[in-house]
Amino acid sequence: MKLKIFASVFAVILGLVFGFIYLRPHTFHGTVIQSPERAYDFTLTGANGDVSVSNFRGKLVLVYFGYTFCPDICPATLANVAQALRDIGTKADDVQLIMVSLDPERDTPDKLAEYVGHFYPTFIGITGTKEQLDEIASLYGIYYQKTEGSSATDYLIDHTATLLVLDREGYLKLVFPFGVTSQEIADDLKYMLRQ
Repeated sequence: MKLKIFASVFAVILGLVFGFIYLRPHTFHGTVIQSPERAYDFTLTGANGDVSVSNFRGKLVLVYFGYTFCPDICPATLANVAQALRDIGTKADDVQLIMVSLDPERDTPDKLAEYVGHFYPTFIGITGTKEQLDEIASLYGIYYQKTEGSSATDYLIDHTATLLVLDREGYLKLVFPFGVTSQEIADDLKYMLRQ
């Protein structure tokens, strides 16, 4: 009789622990966005031709605005995303990072492909004309401006360093601030991929 009571109590405690761990609401590390409309679909040029955000419906799409000559923020962000994708394993096949270069003067599609490929093999780099980039950046809430650099750099580009996450249907759902860790990115992506 005592064994049955012990087994029942143990089963209840185990159920409570399971419920607490697996059924509690997910706490996101980025800012959750509840957009009523799909994110603006744009097409820019990559090393293999035109690339549209909507080409990747069915996957989570991470959109990052930066440039290859960026001394620290861009490589740190791309390295964190690459590590997050390695951490989530085969589920990484359902995630696509697209880096939009804000420096069309220096970042050719081929240079972008080489740059992003150093971080992760499936990353895509795209760019376009200044007019196209101005429109897209404005619609995604991205600030950027060319600033004076050193004699070695010629110029730099100040830019918003957020990482945008579009869900499988193309809705903007999450915005990661600069400095989010690879573990935090992986945690949120794993949760979104279960949805």
